[in-house]
Amino acid sequence: MEKFDISLEGKLKLEERLKELNEDIIPQAVERLKTAREFGDLSENAEYVAAKENLARLTAEKEEIEAKLRLAVIYTKKATDKIELGVEAVIALQAEGGKSFERKYSIVGTAEANIAENKVSTESELGKAILGRKVGETVTYIAPTGKKMTVEIKEIIS
Repeated sequence: MEKFDISLEGKLKLEERLKELNEDIIPQAVERLKTAREFGDLSENAEYVAAKENLARLTAEKEEIEAKLRLAVIYTKKATDKIELGVEAVIALQAEGGKSFERKYSIVGTAEANIAENKVSTESELGKAILGRKVGETVTYIAPTGKKMTVEIKEIIS
């Protein structure tokens, strides 16, 4: 893993999840494993196998978060007239031959990207296409679906 950009909000969310894992979730998973171990023959104990797999998944998640926190570089929002990491932007999108629609996106680092929350990574196709653009500029790119998309920058919110 290499260093990556993350907002302060994103870092705080990771820290909150790590705290939940350490203080509540993993200790409960350990207790479930201990209880399941008491049910008898471990080779035929589905409860034990499930509890063991769950604990392994949670431990892996904890280790991944710890690694991310070690490598995170916090960025801050700043006043700017172009699209860059940390800004919000209203853009109009149109698929070739389709209807246009406007949406507000936050431009974030890869670790925080979540299209369902309108958080676009600077590494995504859309993010790469609009990075450095100013209000009024139009650009086209090929979406992961293979469709040609036209994007117009409508507003930049710092």
